[in-house]
Amino acid sequence: MRLTKYEKETIILTSEGDNTYNVYTFNAGLKRRLAVFAKKYPAVCRLECEDKKIGCQSYVVDKARLSVRLTAPYSEDRRKAARERAKSQGFSNR
Repeated sequence: MRLTKYEKETIILTSEGDNTYNVYTFNAGLKRRLAVFAKKYPAVCRLECEDKKIGCQSYVVDKARLSVRLTAPYSEDRRKAARERAKSQGFSNR
């Protein structure tokens, strides 16, 4: 069974009464990070199920261990300063 990129979702579910998040994902990078984290900290993160046919995994993670970070867009001044710093350090945009 082949899924489109739009069908390969990452879903984070919880309720206010739960102490955990359920993370269901097809994202390879996130699956790797969750697997490493679960191996290192099995008391707070565990693989709940996996479907190797379609490539998804579901993890249960303590709420205190997972956060969502929102970042504001860079202002043009900040972008310009970062660009100049990078150039002074020898980086280029080839």
